[in-house]
Amino acid sequence: MKIVTIFLFLMFMPCFCLSQIKTGTFSDLEIQQKENPKPIIIHLYTSWCSVCKIESFELNKNKDLVQLVNENFYFINFEAEKTKEKIRFQGKEFEYLSNGNSGIHELALALSKNKNQPVYPLWIILDKNQNLIEYHEGLLKPEEMKKIISDIFSL
Repeated sequence: MKIVTIFLFLMFMPCFCLSQIKTGTFSDLEIQQKENPKPIIIHLYTSWCSVCKIESFELNKNKDLVQLVNENFYFINFEAEKTKEKIRFQGKEFEYLSNGNSGIHELALALSKNKNQPVYPLWIILDKNQNLIEYHEGLLKPEEMKKIISDIFSL
């Protein structure tokens, strides 16, 4: 019986230690914004980016930040080089641009200041009217994100 209890404890331990930022999609965003307008956080990343993986783990580990984001924002995790579906955003349609075995989504290029090759991770914060509030290229630590959010929205 002790072994079963220990096994169950170890199995469910990650559920109690890590929170999870609720993520949405661009197609959900249009409907959500009509029903309940909120600011938007867009996180552009790639599967090969080790900084992106570390950053995601660190952000989800911070319960206060997860709660802050989940309660006050719509959060979109956008895989810039693997997302292949057509996306409608801000009245425009964006498609995947194939380049042999790889490619990039047009929306990633449109959101990035570096139109040739975006820097990952890339953070974009928009107000509830989808106006740009914050643009951040590279690693964003939980404390920095909390400060940015607090400074912008006086939370």
